[in-house]
Amino acid sequence: MGLEIVDVELAGDTRHPVLRVLVDRDGGAGIDDCARLSEALSRELDLYALPIERYTLEVASPGLDRALRKPAEFIRFAGRTIALTAIAPVDGQRRFRGRLLGLVDGRVAVQLDDGREVRFGMSEIAQARLVVEEEVLRQDLKRS
Repeated sequence: MGLEIVDVELAGDTRHPVLRVLVDRDGGAGIDDCARLSEALSRELDLYALPIERYTLEVASPGLDRALRKPAEFIRFAGRTIALTAIAPVDGQRRFRGRLLGLVDGRVAVQLDDGREVRFGMSEIAQARLVVEEEVLRQDLKRS
């Protein structure tokens, strides 16, 4: 279907589990993409004996403030603003916000607002997300 699976998680409680599948593609995954994949995936999952009897299947795009987890995502979104939380403090700080420079020598490089550049190994990152910027939001609305 030309979609990339970004993340799969089983969320919710034991009485109302949600199987969440996040998908993307160049230019973004739309509602029609998610609906087609949801229908196909639902039929396919019915063929298997899953460890849960009842669940809600949710197929969605990761959104404008998507989490970044894979090295390829840090390369793809270079130039965008990110919010990053480090596992351990760097110069007494765990939370960072700045322009993503991509990967430099295999490490995630971020240009902070004060001009400093910080780099993190993948294992040093607790969480990284894109920050929704006004211009990016305008571009997304134009595509819609």
